[in-house]
Amino acid sequence: MIVPMFKYAFLLYHRDYLHFLNELQQVGVLHIMPQSTEEYVEHPDNKSTLLLRVKEKIRFLEKRLSQPTQQLPLMSVKQLLDIIDQRQERLEALSLELNVAHSELLNAAPWGNFNPETIRKLTEADIHLRFFRVSKKKFTPQFQEQYGAVMVSENDLYLYFVIVQKGKSEITIDAKEVQPPEKSFSELQNHIRHIETKMANINQELDELAAEVIPQLQKGKDTIQSELDFEQALRNTQKKFDNRLMILEGWVPAPQKERIDAFLNEKQIVCVVQKATPRDRAPILLQNNRFSRLFEPIGKLFSLPSYAELDLTVFFAPFFMLFFGFCLGDAGYGLIFIVAASLYKIKAAKNIRPYLTLIQFLGIATVLLGIVSGTFFGINLIEANFRITASLKKIFLDPGGLLNLSIALGAAQIVFGMCIKAANQIRQHGWAYALGTFGWLFMIVGSGAYFLLTSMEIQTPDSRILTLILSIGGILVLLFTDPKTGLISRVGQGVWNIYSTVTGVFGDLLSYIRLFALGLSSAILGFVINEIALEMLKISPIIGPVFFIIFLILGHTMNILISSLSSFVHPMRLTFVEFFKNAGFTGGGKPYKPFSNHPSG
Repeated sequence: MIVPMFKYAFLLYHRDYLHFLNELQQVGVLHIMPQSTEEYVEHPDNKSTLLLRVKEKIRFLEKRLSQPTQQLPLMSVKQLLDIIDQRQERLEALSLELNVAHSELLNAAPWGNFNPETIRKLTEADIHLRFFRVSKKKFTPQFQEQYGAVMVSENDLYLYFVIVQKGKSEITIDAKEVQPPEKSFSELQNHIRHIETKMANINQELDELAAEVIPQLQKGKDTIQSELDFEQALRNTQKKFDNRLMILEGWVPAPQKERIDAFLNEKQIVCVVQKATPRDRAPILLQNNRFSRLFEPIGKLFSLPSYAELDLTVFFAPFFMLFFGFCLGDAGYGLIFIVAASLYKIKAAKNIRPYLTLIQFLGIATVLLGIVSGTFFGINLIEANFRITASLKKIFLDPGGLLNLSIALGAAQIVFGMCIKAANQIRQHGWAYALGTFGWLFMIVGSGAYFLLTSMEIQTPDSRILTLILSIGGILVLLFTDPKTGLISRVGQGVWNIYSTVTGVFGDLLSYIRLFALGLSSAILGFVINEIALEMLKISPIIGPVFFIIFLILGHTMNILISSLSSFVHPMRLTFVEFFKNAGFTGGGKPYKPFSNHPSG
């Protein structure tokens, strides 16, 4: 659910304003309402740039945590950044030098371990060593007979040889002359080892710095963020009566109202308070139960809701979990999710644990849907004769049953989305605006119940009932699609609504077949992996079982990774496209960000 917000407008004398802002920042509950429309141009060396640098260095150092060997003196954030920058720049320079050295080593390798100084002395004595490379196909005995070519080395493609000359005359052979390496092979190897040692020492320094520097940088980051927020608050302050009266507006969540009211009463601050209305562009703070809260990051990937509408997290969470289980569709894979997340959760950081709990729930859904589909690590439990699963065969569904189940789940979510849309319309505009949606619900649910009773032969309803259902629903859609317009415009928009909704809902319903298709493909892949592994048993009584186990582990691991990605992406698509559309979700909400001197908290 969306936490209700209260709008506060503070009026202060200009001499008291900075002191008030400092105290307000310590309270840390007000989301300041943006007022300034002027573009803020920042200097390259200002706090925003510094903050970005600090965040980048923290991310860089977090990968290098090690035990510090010495304690650093207390330094400013800029000094710490300069220390890290110097080492990073040195690492980059050494990395480039290492790449050049490796390239030189590659060029020197065919010529062996010679002494470049000897070549220079021979050159001074007018004795020249000419280095050549030629493809094996082009090499002829003439090279040796006419010029005394001395073979040095060869590989799959080329021959490398040297011609020794007294004086330097022209050599006309079909071969490429190359420049001799400036350093010998052994010299280059030593040079590379020297560079790598330097890089290792710098990396060790950074590793040891990390544990000591990160807390200082975190503290500096919070300080810089607080200063930036303070500057932002000043920019969003309205100034009246020759800049003598300061007006600041902002939002406070209902649970924090008592806290800020106590502060204002103590300081005797003049303010105007009013509860936010659906028309206000108030910031969004979500407050859901422990289960739904796990799915908030998924919803935020699309958008936060606007303040006027309902938060859909609690409504799509159960569907998302079921859809994930349907797509993965293997009880064995679900058990791996549960066990792996449970074990990792024991030592995981506090901020990681909610994601692991989400994985556990997704694993539970996968086990349940895996039982329904009768699949366990690629084993078809419907056809297998296991005593332990004999009692479960009544709930196993064949492919046809799974197809019907996927469509039924889709229909349920679409209808549920329409119910939410009607609730949103009542909440935002009133009952009249929801009557068109109620008309669709009346037609869809009524028609569905009629055809269900007819197909199950429980009762044969009068066909006039269906006509009545469609007539009542159609009239509501035609007349109340847009109640604020005239009668002719209403009917026109109603006709268009009927066309777009009928075609749209039918297409949306077909989209849910992907649940069945993905679950079936995951099961088939698991089955194929098992079949290939069983064939490997026949290779040899000794090697066969080894290959069998290795292939099973690798095959099912790859299947889990591939299927898990699809099982996450496609339910997300069904949620953001089909469900959100039918629920009338608009989104566009901005997150609640309190003006606080403890930004990280």
